[in-house]
Formats: sequence, structure tokens, C-alpha cells
Amino acid sequence: MVCRLRHALWEPDMARYTCPACGYVYDEETGAPREGYPAGTRWESLPEDFACPDCAVRYKDDFVEEQASDEPATGAQGSLA
Repeated sequence: MVCRLRHALWEPDMARYTCPACGYVYDEETGAPREGYPAGTRWESLPEDFACPDCAVRYKDDFVEEQASDEPATGAQGSLA
């Protein structure tokens, strides 16, 4: 946990992008080493023709950025009342 917090201090605002076809997630924090993109590689640094490494159907423009929530999760499962 300390390492993750330390990494977060070095790399603020890391984002995640999801392929709408297969659900593959590109996480800037972990990168995609198998594809040649080391940890910390920003989405903007990927080539415009970056295709999903799992389904190869979608291109960079088709990925959807995940929205971070500042609020704790609530709902039926999280309720104690």
C-alpha cells in the first residue's frame, strides 16, 4: 500500500480507458508492457492507431475514459440501516 501511495504522488491523475467492444482496460499507471508501453505511459502518448490488444477491433478514439468517483459507494449492499 505504501508503494502505491508513493507512486500516486509521483504520477497524479492517472486515468483508465476501456474498450467498449471487449472490456479491455488500458491503465496509465500500469501501462501495457506486453504491447511495448511501460508503466506510466499516458494515453496521449499512445499512437493514434493504437488498437485494443485483446480484440484488435477498436481504435484509440473508441475507448471510453473511466470516471473516478470522489464519493464512497452506496446502495443496498453498502447500507447498514
